Amino acid sequence: MELAAIFDSSKQLPNIPKVVQELIESFKDEDSIDIDDIADKISKDQVLSAKVLRIANSAKFSSSREVKTINDAVVLLGLSMLRTMVLASGISGAVTVPPGFDRKAFWKDSFAVAELSRWIANYTDTNPETAFTAGMLYSIGIVLMHTVYPQESVGVEAMVKEGKDRREAEQQVFGYDYAQVGAELARRWRFPDEMCEGIASHCDPLADSEVSNMAGIINIAIFLRKAHQEKLSEEEIIQQFPNQIADAVGMDHPRALQEVQSTVGVEESLEALLEGL
Repeated sequence: MELAAIFDSSKQLPNIPKVVQELIESFKDEDSIDIDDIADKISKDQVLSAKVLRIANSAKFSSSREVKTINDAVVLLGLSMLRTMVLASGISGAVTVPPGFDRKAFWKDSFAVAELSRWIANYTDTNPETAFTAGMLYSIGIVLMHTVYPQESVGVEAMVKEGKDRREAEQQVFGYDYAQVGAELARRWRFPDEMCEGIASHCDPLADSEVSNMAGIINIAIFLRKAHQEKLSEEEIIQQFPNQIADAVGMDHPRALQEVQSTVGVEESLEALLEGL
């Protein structure tokens, strides 16, 4: 199978709202952001704004007063959190899944890796919001593969369940893997090269002659996600930490490891986003 075929075969590729693309563009120059303009554009997308307001009024974020407008949400949550909500809501809302695919489990994992990527980026020179978005999309290729080739994907899942590496299973069945598919989708969404390269190379960032900082950040985020799922102790996380990758991306990992305990429970910090799915 050719990689292009998965996009040619799909009659309805996911299309993200224009305001999501504009928000991602805003990462390049934070000083150029017009908050009122962004709020106005979000408000004009009825589906997206309704989802964001529902999340803003959830138990996680609710205050003493009801959030009735996007401008209220900016005041209550701040631009950073509002942007997180819009990106998560807009992208997850654009992606449909086939019957039997556990949508909430998928996005719970994606949001967790996204939040951990943002945390890691704070110890590097990478924009944390860009890292969050790339982390959220690290496995988006899996959804597209399941959508376009459901039977073949079920076969891949069976191989993974038996212990085979996912990428090896996908290469065996399709001739390409989920990271390549996700990167190509990000390119078609016109996302920055930095994000596309990070998604493409996150499984083995050191394999490239020039290591992608974004790929390394996502790789470390996935490590921490699995460490939390396996309930590793702080000492075990420090012992097993991918120091070589951290060095390659210029991460201040000695300082980060002193504060690694703060990442425990970060997966729950975005639970409210799941309520809007």
